[in-house]
Amino acid sequence: MANPFVHVELATTDLDKAKSFYRSLFDWQLQDMDMGGGMSYTMIGVGEGTGGGMMKHPMPGAPSGWLAYVLVDDVAAATAKAKSLGATVMREVMEVPNAGSFSIITDPTGAMLGLWQPKAK
Repeated sequence: MANPFVHVELATTDLDKAKSFYRSLFDWQLQDMDMGGGMSYTMIGVGEGTGGGMMKHPMPGAPSGWLAYVLVDDVAAATAKAKSLGATVMREVMEVPNAGSFSIITDPTGAMLGLWQPKAK
């Protein structure tokens, strides 16, 4: 399948409460990672299927919510193409050290979507 969903991410107002809830609800393996600058990110291992992560919401006052990411070959080109098709770029292309790069767009209907390009090996 071209451009599969590859990661889902929870931005939450209460990370500890979310981790406790999802750890109890599902058989997910949660692993905290130090992202530097005082930021922590919790990886979600699900075994088979698409995994993800969770973090404290980076926008104070915003509600908790899940965001899906789609695999792209060139995140800069895909972001530009989405913009040309009427999307709003919510977060310009940003590198995640040692992992890849992403952007976040809002489609013309208002739905948010992440675009992900893994780091070349």
